[in-house]
Amino acid sequence: MEHPLGAQLLRRKPIADIVTDSGQGEGGALRRTLGLRQLTMLSVGATLGTGIFVVLGEAVPVAGPAVVLAFVLAGVTALLSALSYAELAGMIPVAGSSYSYAYATLGELVAWVCGWCLLLEYGVSVAAVAVGWGEYVNELLNLTLGVALPDALSQPPGDGGLVNLPAAAVVILAMVALLGGAKESARANTIMVVIKVATLVLFCVLAFAAVQDRNFSPFLPLGLGGVSAAAAKVFFSYIGFDAASTAGAEARDPQRDLPRAIMLSLGIVTVLYCLVALAAVGAMHWSAFEGAEAALSKVLGGTAGSVLLSFGAVVAVASVVLAVLYGQTRILFSMSRDGLVPKVFSRVNPRTGVPSANTVLVSSFIAVLAAVVPLGALADATSIGTLFAFGLVNIAVLVLRRTQPDLPRTFRAPLAPITPILGVVTCGWMMLSLDSATWVAFGAWMAAGLVVYFGYSRRHSALSCAGPAYLDNDSSIGR
Repeated sequence: MEHPLGAQLLRRKPIADIVTDSGQGEGGALRRTLGLRQLTMLSVGATLGTGIFVVLGEAVPVAGPAVVLAFVLAGVTALLSALSYAELAGMIPVAGSSYSYAYATLGELVAWVCGWCLLLEYGVSVAAVAVGWGEYVNELLNLTLGVALPDALSQPPGDGGLVNLPAAAVVILAMVALLGGAKESARANTIMVVIKVATLVLFCVLAFAAVQDRNFSPFLPLGLGGVSAAAAKVFFSYIGFDAASTAGAEARDPQRDLPRAIMLSLGIVTVLYCLVALAAVGAMHWSAFEGAEAALSKVLGGTAGSVLLSFGAVVAVASVVLAVLYGQTRILFSMSRDGLVPKVFSRVNPRTGVPSANTVLVSSFIAVLAAVVPLGALADATSIGTLFAFGLVNIAVLVLRRTQPDLPRTFRAPLAPITPILGVVTCGWMMLSLDSATWVAFGAWMAAGLVVYFGYSRRHSALSCAGPAYLDNDSSIGR
């Protein structure tokens, strides 16, 4: 007998079932090979990308030397959601990140919407970042060899070219690394993270040597309002710290290591961002940042500095592509396991322990997207999808604190419910700060998602034939 529509939309998957099924796919299971170091590097790899290489040119003219405070403010804003992620990652150590958390607390429809937002965040952002990688490669080739790829092969149709081969190439390279296994791809990511962190540390050393006290005066030339505006700009440099939460099914000790990896990665990134910002505004007067597209290169000056930063950017962006593509495939794995997307996405290669078909299909689609589509404003919609998912995670913590206060937690968000509530408020504030075009793109994506859900996912859900326990919203949590 078919259950009422309202009950179907609100059915929730018990936490015990989510954890038990976490790594089980079609024909095999994901392998638990990742430790705390690999998980932390996965989140750092997904977070520390193009943002810091370009964001100063946009943020410093808004805040002046106080841009350092803007990074701190943005870091605190990210921390509010990171605390909720850490609590849920320890309780529900699975591959689906906020999608799985929503399924356990807010019901199937909300979980689907969350998962659909994550597909937007991860999929389109990988394509957008891959396009940026091609630009950095061209810049590095020009600086070192005096050559550049022709527009026909480095720009998509509509932007003066035929196909963006570098953008497609970096996605395919990431796919090859992922197909080798989670442990092998984590090792490659760690190497790239070390290189890009070393590049930024070297920048700090060189820039601090040129710091002049007068560049910090006045420290707040545009007031606290400028700091707040700059914080909204630099916040998106923090997106990606949740990547470790997509690896719950492949972590050796997920309940212990996932919360630690999330908090460690956010701490590493925040300290590095603040050091880079402090060194940059100390070495070059804040007014000189206006219109600077490659602000860090301008701070160092000369060809050597530009080569250093271009190389660091190439490695940084490649690492982001790898880490975010990994997260995309694992979220689809979880949604497929639950029947909301076709089963091919949860088919595991028994030899490598990797969802190979999932990885190839997703990578191929994103490679084509990066190669032929000028992403433009669509890429901005990734931010609103991310913030929506962050908000749902904070709500999930509030729900579980009320419905299951005694459920074992390896990490507890301090000062709850204050911190999750502030997390919801700050995510909402950030969403409202985005322009109308972003909201239109987001609305169109959500409408398409609802069509897919009611046309396919609702009928194919693994809970569609479940008994009444799955429809009893109070009893199903934590069963």
